[in-house]
Amino acid sequence: MSINSEEVHSLTMMYEAVRGALAADDALKRQGLAIRFRVRETHEWKNHAADLEAEMLKRGMRFDIIDWSEDQPLH
Repeated sequence: MSINSEEVHSLTMMYEAVRGALAADDALKRQGLAIRFRVRETHEWKNHAADLEAEMLKRGMRFDIIDWSEDQPLH
């Protein structure tokens, strides 16, 4: 099976963008500010992440699953 490295990087970047938007929303919420991306409130974000996860698993890629729980540790 041939895995195109550009596709792998693109999938990784898209998945990490979801993680980043979630982290940004969480940080804004902790500061008492209005959230920007509404990742937790918009089911399309989870669907998008799930689609990316399925594709990455199909390609045998290793990645850290996004933790959707609300009690995320501060980084």
